[in-house]
Amino acid sequence: MERKSLKKVVAEIKKHKRFLISVHTSPEGDALGSELAIYYLLRKLGKQAVIINEDPLPQEYSFFPGKENLRIYKPGLKEIDFDCMVILDCTDLSRIGEVQSLNKGNKPVINIDHHISNKQFGTVNLVEPYASSASELVFNLYKEIRVPFDEDSAILLYTGMLTDTGSFRYSNTSSSTHKAAAELLRFNINANQVYKNIYENIPFSDIQILTKTLAHIHRESAGSIAWVEARAKLLRHKKLSFDLTDHILGFLRAIKGTQVAVLFKENLGVRNEIRVNLRSTGLADVNKVALAFGGGGHKTASGCTVSGKLADVRRKVIAKIREELG
Repeated sequence: MERKSLKKVVAEIKKHKRFLISVHTSPEGDALGSELAIYYLLRKLGKQAVIINEDPLPQEYSFFPGKENLRIYKPGLKEIDFDCMVILDCTDLSRIGEVQSLNKGNKPVINIDHHISNKQFGTVNLVEPYASSASELVFNLYKEIRVPFDEDSAILLYTGMLTDTGSFRYSNTSSSTHKAAAELLRFNINANQVYKNIYENIPFSDIQILTKTLAHIHRESAGSIAWVEARAKLLRHKKLSFDLTDHILGFLRAIKGTQVAVLFKENLGVRNEIRVNLRSTGLADVNKVALAFGGGGHKTASGCTVSGKLADVRRKVIAKIREELG
């Protein structure tokens, strides 16, 4: 199935000259790595390309080559001259935020994603839920179109795979993922330094927020559900320079007996809007939980944004988790 989809993406790329690339809001390693890698691929093919994201580059990815090509959407942005969009790591077109408003002429969309909840919104869809990451799919696209890797594309794609597999520990890691990573490591990648940049370079002020958050872990259903809250008051006091979501959820998942870990985070920009991040240790399908609230993702890692007061949202989400756990 993937080979057929790859051929369709290659055919669509050959048809166009100018591309607009984007990813979901609050981008992380896989989204950023895959979009910068496909930017380089398009440029090597002699195409024009521009990247526009809703949100800026997080500090932990400041080592990324090509970061100067990331543009941030602003209201009143002049019309971008493109004839095809490439959207990566998004289950739904709405996940790119206001960037979607730039496609005024309803131009073709190439959808490259690995989430099981993807809505197949593209003119052409390369959606493979069994792939580890969007970066692994872009790796396969390089191979299909026979564009050689270099040090820059290698570090971007390797980082995308690393982050979306929990450092190659999660169940979405396959033999294909390891083979791809092994090939990329030939290009002078310092794997230890990449890991340190992302996971061992957290500012002390952010660690203080992490410890304050973890001091209030709650458990439900005989310990099978572990959850914490990140309230706006704490987040506003010291705005995070790192995204601590995975760190927090990693601690919750590590608690003996935990089947589902949940982080409820108040949105600093919108009153009574809660970001819910869910992780499963394998038995529960948290994608089903997220879908019930308009979100989605993977069986073991999903998220959603829910309107309402924190206590009300928490009660509803936990009730749905209990239902999934049976």
